[in-house]
Amino acid sequence: MDHTHDDHHAHSHTFGQDQQKAGERRTIIVIAITFAMMIIEIGAGIRYGSMALLADGLHMASHAAALAITAFAYIYARKNASNPKFSFGTGKVNALGGFTGALLLAGFALMMAWESIERLLNPVEIQFNWAIGVAIIGLIVNGGSMLILGDHHHGHDHGHGHGHSHDHHHGHSHSHSEDQNLRSAYLHVMADALTSVTAIFALLAAKYFGWIWMDPIMGIVGSILVANWSVGLLRTTSHTLLDHQASDETLTKLRQAIETDKDKIIDLHMWSIGPGIHSAMITILSDSPQEPETYKARIPKDLKIVHTTIEIHEESSIPEPET
Repeated sequence: MDHTHDDHHAHSHTFGQDQQKAGERRTIIVIAITFAMMIIEIGAGIRYGSMALLADGLHMASHAAALAITAFAYIYARKNASNPKFSFGTGKVNALGGFTGALLLAGFALMMAWESIERLLNPVEIQFNWAIGVAIIGLIVNGGSMLILGDHHHGHDHGHGHGHSHDHHHGHSHSHSEDQNLRSAYLHVMADALTSVTAIFALLAAKYFGWIWMDPIMGIVGSILVANWSVGLLRTTSHTLLDHQASDETLTKLRQAIETDKDKIIDLHMWSIGPGIHSAMITILSDSPQEPETYKARIPKDLKIVHTTIEIHEESSIPEPET
């Protein structure tokens, strides 16, 4: 007896993506702050003839654009959550936004490195007081933005079980629940804060000790750190986008929960379909097959598997290999 059960039919598959996320609200607030600061700095730079203010204002514009991508991803995912064309909901839009942000972050790192090397080879006169003042303002703004964005590792809501009447698990394990879109926004703000910190240190060293070379050197160090953050975010988001198999630890936990002396899993696939939620396809070989609901009830809730396809084979129905 073979039995296949797919819980995909006749049910809503929004998986909570139709609800406004805390990350969306936080990102919009940070965009407003960044945009306001950008206008003030550009205006002051033009009014007072300060290239430092003008350059930092234009620099903030690039980060405002990156944050806008994060906000767009949230809004698009929410607006299209009920669109049946998205078979597993719009959760991966979150990862796509994070992936795009990671690419922009990599571009920012390259730009930092290029400008720093150019300054190292061709030193320019620095207006220390203006430059230090701009760096301090940037640090205050970005520090406040980091506080608003909060802990990006847990920037998700727990309401993802309302669009699916069965097989929803509401555990609170955070090992696979990172909001990659919010992490992208957080890293952009943190990269900006890092440049402010290194700039303040380097400018003070140059002003009081004459170490003009310190400014570009710190810029290069900062670019390496930002590039490393970018690579890490590219890795995690690409795993989600390419349906990377869940960790061995997670798969082992799922196997141990379902398998018994009579029931063995012979094929198992589990992948992320959104922040903190997963889908699974499980093939079970049993000499005493149970109903699919029986096996689904064994799945630990903290794995947050919101969509499950179970295929059951009776052991006696498997033909013996020819000798």
